[in-house]
Amino acid sequence: MTDTILALNVGSSSLKFALFSLNGDPCLTPILRGGVERLAATPRLTMAAADGTPLADAVFGGNDGNADVLPFLLNAIESKLEGANLLAVGHRVVHGGRDFTGPRLVTAELLEDLDGLVALAPLHEAQNIAPMRTLRRLRPQLVQVACFDTAFHSTMPEIATRFGLPRAYEAMGVRRYGFHGLSYEYVSGRMQDIAPDLSNGRVIAAHLGNGASLCALLQGRSIDTTMGFSALDGLLMGTRPGTLDPGVILHLLQRQGMTAAQIEDLLYHRCGLLGVSGGIASDMRELLASKDASAREAVELFAYRCASQIGALAAALNGLDGLVFTAGIGEHSPEIRKRVCDRLRWLGVRINEEANDSNAPLISTGASTVEVRIVPTDEEAMIARHTLAKLKNRHRAHA
Repeated sequence: MTDTILALNVGSSSLKFALFSLNGDPCLTPILRGGVERLAATPRLTMAAADGTPLADAVFGGNDGNADVLPFLLNAIESKLEGANLLAVGHRVVHGGRDFTGPRLVTAELLEDLDGLVALAPLHEAQNIAPMRTLRRLRPQLVQVACFDTAFHSTMPEIATRFGLPRAYEAMGVRRYGFHGLSYEYVSGRMQDIAPDLSNGRVIAAHLGNGASLCALLQGRSIDTTMGFSALDGLLMGTRPGTLDPGVILHLLQRQGMTAAQIEDLLYHRCGLLGVSGGIASDMRELLASKDASAREAVELFAYRCASQIGALAAALNGLDGLVFTAGIGEHSPEIRKRVCDRLRWLGVRINEEANDSNAPLISTGASTVEVRIVPTDEEAMIARHTLAKLKNRHRAHA
């Protein structure tokens, strides 16, 4: 019988998952991966073995989100892997607030605490919590572990977490947290393996996807990041505006008569690449393929914001030794990497265009004073590692 751990990475409208085998090996081995799209409509499950062999592609009914998806997903996995023993499920949770700076076993008490954080990440937190409750009902004996995206940034110095607000608000939890931490933690670990000397220096990791942010890493630890109190801050994103003058919010409230709910919908769903392109697309691939002037402007603004905020984080690091691109756009878009790097020539960045075009692991030239790399991220692997560690600690505590 094969002991396994399932990693769930639930987004606002889709989920990704990966199943890992223990097999007595301290290193987890991926068995299969997949995703479910259109959670709120007609969900579609796709699943493939670790070698890419398709295992499932099915559309199924139901409109109760995770409550319908999880039984279908578990049944699909078990039908493909007879004899697999599911030991635990790890979950990505976007916001851990001030208190959750490391993985936690899922309990009724933890779920109550997480309910209190939903307002800090309205697009994601409730969706992260829902499958935990569903699994507690379906399989109450199954161990579950919550892994927080904010936890990796708990190493940031206080100066990097503070807003220019009265201290009373900071005491209420109004501070900078940072996100995409599971991705940055994975990338930081990979850098120790593939470029140990660089990983011990000053590196900026660029997690560029539909959600996008940057992280300043000093000796592999987060010292600053572009996302702050919420996942709205920092870089321009697919549908989120990134850094925004708070006076804009006051203007929309006081002069345009918008409600808080309308502004929330605007900021999370109708801004960013989608808004700047005039509604053409939130997907960078579609914008790069478009000849429309608004699409070109959205692409240029994305690269401009990214380069300018890399400059700010280089100042926080007192210099820059490495730049690492990761996530969907970062790993797969030579055009965006080139646009960003061309704006960083003043920092000494020089890229090899042939290497960049082929998505090579190292894309900087020998003349570049900044080493530029592409490091594919794997949030699910990071979730599985944290889950395994909590399992081992739990077994030791019960021994």
